[in-house]
Amino acid sequence: MTDPQQPFSRREARENAQSTAGGATPAGGGPGSVPSRNKVALIAGALAAAFLLLGTGAVFAGIAAGKGSQQPATTPGGTSSSAPTRDVAADQVAAATIPTCSISRLTTASALKKAFGSVVDVSSGDSLYSLNDTSAQRPASGEKVLTAAAAIAVLGPNYRIATQVVDGVTPGSITLIGQGDATLSREPAGKSIYAGAPTMAALAAATQTAYDAAHPGVPITQVILDSSYWDPADNWIDSWPRSEQTGGFLSEVTALQVDGDRANPKFQVSPRGTDPVSRAGNAFVAALGNPNITLVDGHAENGAPQLAKVQSQPVKTLVRQMLLASDNTLAEMLARIVSVRENMGGTSGSLQNAITSALSKYGIDTSDLAILDGSGESDEDAVPALYMAKLMAAISQKQDGLQYVADGMPLAGKTGGLTTRFTGANAIAVGKIYAKPGSIASAYTLSGYLTARDGTKLAFAFYGIGSGITTSAQPALDSLATAVYKCGKNLTTS
Repeated sequence: MTDPQQPFSRREARENAQSTAGGATPAGGGPGSVPSRNKVALIAGALAAAFLLLGTGAVFAGIAAGKGSQQPATTPGGTSSSAPTRDVAADQVAAATIPTCSISRLTTASALKKAFGSVVDVSSGDSLYSLNDTSAQRPASGEKVLTAAAAIAVLGPNYRIATQVVDGVTPGSITLIGQGDATLSREPAGKSIYAGAPTMAALAAATQTAYDAAHPGVPITQVILDSSYWDPADNWIDSWPRSEQTGGFLSEVTALQVDGDRANPKFQVSPRGTDPVSRAGNAFVAALGNPNITLVDGHAENGAPQLAKVQSQPVKTLVRQMLLASDNTLAEMLARIVSVRENMGGTSGSLQNAITSALSKYGIDTSDLAILDGSGESDEDAVPALYMAKLMAAISQKQDGLQYVADGMPLAGKTGGLTTRFTGANAIAVGKIYAKPGSIASAYTLSGYLTARDGTKLAFAFYGIGSGITTSAQPALDSLATAVYKCGKNLTTS
């Protein structure tokens, strides 16, 4: 077969050679027969004639060499002139490389149910791959990346969440006020699962010292629990399965709680209770060491003197902890605080406006987002893969505070939710891909960024959506991300 890529002259020569070698057998003999005497004579005569013609051609070639464009001609004045050059169009278009690296076969894996995907070039912003990428779908825990970016935009990286105690109106009363710090711990200093978390012990000790100085000889008999930073009754979204609470993945979202309301504060996953505020109050009373203190729900009096205060780690640290551990409670707290700081009340119903308003800072159109929560636990959240890929591209650039979000992105095969992933054939991408995985009952997702083998910086988002989807979707998503790493700029949607 001929090679259509080969220049015609070579192809023609090859075809001629093939024709001579494999053509019809000459009359008078089969393959290997000896030519007749007459034919030999004819051939000899033809060769002689050819020799004469070649000799004559050489003479004329010599004449042409003296006159032609290959040598400068000499003018009567002794100067030489070159043959005129042919004009070249000023708007020539350089040859473009046609992408040929396809990942389409991987998107048809049955483990993904229905696949959605987007890959963008970080430097140019161009879309290199799209598969239903403008269709808003549930991002699962990819939603936490949006919450993290919103928290950095509104609160700033150095904002700390305060828990304070103020004096009461009646003798012997004080008020414990929560403002959304789920990391406040009943564990000793340095023992919380949240590194650097404030402790109830420190808050209680500072409170007792300040109270004794203000009210010598009057014991503390009542602690008022104030969780009104947002409506304490607005603590659960209907689209969340209660199994997330009893299974230990998400607490009721109250502004006052301790250790994320875990039954066992030593474990990331631990059953959560039905009254986080009371659990926090009991931990505070235990730290005060006075069993005669009673607990009541209420509100702090306006202008009440502050007795003590502790603060969380800065938001840049909380964002990292939330993303690496995929901490749902921490995500919900940050989302509510963003709403309060934007003067939207901290209600669950305000999160659509609160989060999208915060994200508008990054210059990516948020009109197609549906935000029900901060964690992605709701199957009513909806984020197009294209939006997620664009946000990941911005995060990879580490500008506008997004470097703090990048700090919390799990690394393939190394950290966070990707520690045990990217195995087998996908191990080539270990340590090369930063991405946030997500999973709920009807969705598995993976969104992140990478520097491809060819040096191209790419951002991506892949979703597998459908009833009955299982953990088998995880390696299928890993394979897609690995293929993007290998394809680089050569990626094609075809």
